[in-house]
Amino acid sequence: MKGLTRRAATAAIFVVVMMVGLFVGRMSFIVLFAIITALCLWEFLNMVLCHNTRRDWVRIVIGVAFGLTPFVLASAMHIALVTNDRFVIFTSILFFPLLFLAFIYELFSESEKPFQNVAFIVLGMVYIGAPFSLLNFIAFNEDGFNVWPIFGLLLLTWVNDTGAYLVGSKFGKTPLLPRISPKKTWEGTLGGVAVTFLVGYIFCAVTNELYLKDWIVLAAIVSIFGSIGDLIESMLKRSAGVKDSSNLLPGHGGVLDRFDAFIFLLPFAAAYLLSIR
Repeated sequence: MKGLTRRAATAAIFVVVMMVGLFVGRMSFIVLFAIITALCLWEFLNMVLCHNTRRDWVRIVIGVAFGLTPFVLASAMHIALVTNDRFVIFTSILFFPLLFLAFIYELFSESEKPFQNVAFIVLGMVYIGAPFSLLNFIAFNEDGFNVWPIFGLLLLTWVNDTGAYLVGSKFGKTPLLPRISPKKTWEGTLGGVAVTFLVGYIFCAVTNELYLKDWIVLAAIVSIFGSIGDLIESMLKRSAGVKDSSNLLPGHGGVLDRFDAFIFLLPFAAAYLLSIR
């Protein structure tokens, strides 16, 4: 009972923080997802890199800074209305020096696997930093700032996960991918898909944001790529030998555990949303 209360309290606080960050304004939106991106990077790098010495922690800090560069650059581009030429210049100024700083650090850190460390730092940027930077391109456009498509994607991601858990707990019998995640079932996955499409239809009717066909496509993207993203993070945790990405959210694991599906579906959802814009 105590565990359920703690889990519910964490979920309530999480929802409040997300709503405030999303809907107060553009700066709160940027700050919210900058923090989420940094925390996800921190948890990822903690899982894949050693952190036994002070030098290891410095490497992780460099990795977080490098992983944040796509989000920082995209945010600056949209807030300051930076032109494409200036965006390329700013990218060169910030991006490559940080990357080569990782190489320089490994040169003097006496690590046994220097290139593997650099590879993980770059992977953190590709896997986490770059997808989160796409949020800026979805939310900001010529008409201003619109957070509703992102809220809709988050909502569909959460209901897909919740629907899969509830249906799988009650009716799940056929393992989906037991080698990676023994508890996930086909029945639960299909239940999550059904709930996702239903909520997509309701969200379209209530908000009148985009067309119904668009939410059908987005619901399909969430159902397919969100589920794959969840399995990929399970594969990551299994390879790292951990149950959760961290214990930052009591009863829920880490921040990366909450956003693993959202991260993986973002490139596909952004590609669709920008194509119809």
